[in-house]
Amino acid sequence: MHIRKSSVVRIARYVSIRAGMVAVAVVVAVYLTIIVANIGGYVDEIIVSEIRFNVYESIRINPAYKGYSPEEVKKIAEERIESEIKRLGLDQHFMIRSFNYLYDALTLNLGRAMRIFSSSGSNRVWDIIGERLPTTVLLFTTANVLIFLCELFIGLYLSRVYGSRVDKLAVSLAPLSSMPGWFYGIFLILIFASWLGALPYGGLVDAPPPKEPLSYALSVLKHMVLPLLSWAIAYIPIGVYRMRTFFLMFSMEDYVDYARARGVPSRIIERRYILRPVLPPIITDFVLVLISSWMGAIVTESVFNWPGVGTLMVGAIAINDAPVVIGVVTIFAYLLGISVIVLDIIYAVVDPRIRVGE
Repeated sequence: MHIRKSSVVRIARYVSIRAGMVAVAVVVAVYLTIIVANIGGYVDEIIVSEIRFNVYESIRINPAYKGYSPEEVKKIAEERIESEIKRLGLDQHFMIRSFNYLYDALTLNLGRAMRIFSSSGSNRVWDIIGERLPTTVLLFTTANVLIFLCELFIGLYLSRVYGSRVDKLAVSLAPLSSMPGWFYGIFLILIFASWLGALPYGGLVDAPPPKEPLSYALSVLKHMVLPLLSWAIAYIPIGVYRMRTFFLMFSMEDYVDYARARGVPSRIIERRYILRPVLPPIITDFVLVLISSWMGAIVTESVFNWPGVGTLMVGAIAINDAPVVIGVVTIFAYLLGISVIVLDIIYAVVDPRIRVGE
């Protein structure tokens, strides 16, 4: 009982330290994003210029001000401009406002986008991200889970047939992963969409979208084929090689040879002496794969015109919509931070070295 209690104390201390480090990393990452997204305050100057232009343009086209002298028009315009600048808080120095932005981001008060709107017409950042996130999760969670399962089972199989022709073939295919998924996506589009005409160029669904739920789902699935295939070609070979190497490293340990010498069945050796030591990196891969699904891949979504968070980020960066950029990064930072803490807790449970304080 005493040993168990001391182990719990060590695990709690270990997780607390790690949580503190993750919290600091999240704060720093979000603050740097705020600085970069606002280009050190330059975006505010753009906003002020747009306010001035819009105010003067609204007065110019308003017939109610036709009889006003230029001095009166200028006075009215400057009053409106000053009022709008104060309303947006742009009369404060950027460094002061940056900490206000940081507080809002960390409390998940993501505010409103400057130029981007959701399909319902809302400019709330939460609404905009919430509209794009499901499509990103659909595509990249499917891709990453399939890739992970292929890596795991194929890597385990190759470790059993080490040195065979199949094993050598798998090793020779590993360099395919030197190119990203979007690179292969371009060639797949040229072959299957442009040349053969068998699959769509991109997008989420056919136009016009099918009205029947089953037809709609099949249409979405058809549009997912090329992105999934491009990621499979790019990331399965190196993942299989990595998993194969993990399994081979642990299968050559002395305690595994000793178990074989004792006549322990190969399945039990594989489950208890090989798979269990590899469990922490496998868990890490799986959890980080799921979290990466939330961010998607900016270039891949752009190549396939997939309406997810990646294309949202591209559009937000292109038009300097800082609230959207900050919102996406903040959500991802929180998800990643929580995942790291959960992983640390899992490690403490499955790895006895952490329980004894190493």
